[in-house]
Amino acid sequence: MKPTPMTPEERETALLDQLRRLMRGELSEGQVLRHLRREVLGLSQGAYAELVGVSRRTLSDLERDAGNASMASMNRVFRPLGLRVGLVPRQPALLARLAEDADRR
Repeated sequence: MKPTPMTPEERETALLDQLRRLMRGELSEGQVLRHLRREVLGLSQGAYAELVGVSRRTLSDLERDAGNASMASMNRVFRPLGLRVGLVPRQPALLARLAEDADRR
């Protein structure tokens, strides 16, 4: 069953919710990718893989947090979602401080 199309505001809210959960360590990058692909965009793995120019196997591996995808592949799959791969602190305390600083701006 295909999800009901979302408004731009609903898509943004869903994206921000997933990113917050990622930053809190509740979700992995692959889980975020899978959720946004399915629930926000409503696309199958095959359709999304074709859209971004990677194999369905590569997309599947990324969604399962398996394998060693290149930065180029990761950026390719996250680009349609308005995201890019970047550096974030590994220590939860530093990540929390970074998020707090961003909220103050």
